[in-house]
Amino acid sequence: MRFAVAATLLLLTATGARAAPIPIRVVVVTTFELGHDTGDTPGEFQNWVEKLPLPTVLAFPQGYHPLRYNAWLHVLGMVSGEGPARMAASITALGYDPRFDLSHAYVVLAGIAGIDPRIGSVGSAAWAKHVISGDGFEIDAREIPSGWPTGIVPFQRTTPYQQPPPAAESIWGTAVTTLNAGLVDWAYGLTRTMKLPDGPGLLALRARYTDTAAARRPPAVLKGDTLSSGMFWIGWKMNDWAEQWTRYWTHGTGTFATTAEEDAGMMQALTFLAQTHRVDLARVLVLRTASDYDAPPPGETAAALLASEGTETGFAAYRASLDAAYAVGSPVVRYLATHWSVTRDQIP
Repeated sequence: MRFAVAATLLLLTATGARAAPIPIRVVVVTTFELGHDTGDTPGEFQNWVEKLPLPTVLAFPQGYHPLRYNAWLHVLGMVSGEGPARMAASITALGYDPRFDLSHAYVVLAGIAGIDPRIGSVGSAAWAKHVISGDGFEIDAREIPSGWPTGIVPFQRTTPYQQPPPAAESIWGTAVTTLNAGLVDWAYGLTRTMKLPDGPGLLALRARYTDTAAARRPPAVLKGDTLSSGMFWIGWKMNDWAEQWTRYWTHGTGTFATTAEEDAGMMQALTFLAQTHRVDLARVLVLRTASDYDAPPPGETAAALLASEGTETGFAAYRASLDAAYAVGSPVVRYLATHWSVTRDQIP
């Protein structure tokens, strides 16, 4: 076993030598790390590196951040960089990296996010069935026509939520991607009873949301969709838009839960890679854990919420959300990797 692992690592780190690509079982995708991968203030990647673990560093100059690898589990970890552009570029670079065979790999995005107070509480974890893009036309709030509920209009339409919704795929891009519902349900079923990190700090945060029952519940694993936008938005008006936008693009079947930047970029890159049979879109999971609420509690303005949580580590439940992402995501990753005799050819 030791010889096999050593040989694998030699192939991965060799330069100039042509070797058969390494079959990867799971790719863990995170979006940022603050400093070093270990031993300092953590970002999304550090728990995976230290606890899974991902001991081997692999150069990745065509992407945002060096890769990490576990040769026993055949699990590859990456940091995409924040924002849809960096995510799409990094995923594409990984897909064309000749060192790896990703054709049967499961892709698990494990990142933090804002959460809709009407759906859940900080520290919670949401498995998405839909990834919705927030792109569209926009009129400045000071010029929104009277009677419009929002200044954001779908591409190919001229008024908000104009019926019927356009096709999800158009020259404007991909408005919504629907993940493999069976795989999402399986991941949720495996993790739904988990007890997530909690404490007095989170309890105090929840207690402020006196008029929103879901926001006061203890952290929990749930199913809920993610709305992906390069614009970091905050406030109840925008939250209302996100809920309606999600329902609009999913024809009433989706439920907005978390707000993130990168997910639509990841799905677009994976979609193009799937067209060349480098990845399998049926093997993608998106997990977002709540580092903050996307709208303020009673008596607080959206601007005040932004001022208190406008930095990466300033999110109210930052550490709890990082721990929840690993706690919920790692059993899924381990199961897929350690049951490879089955999961290679049969998606749970």
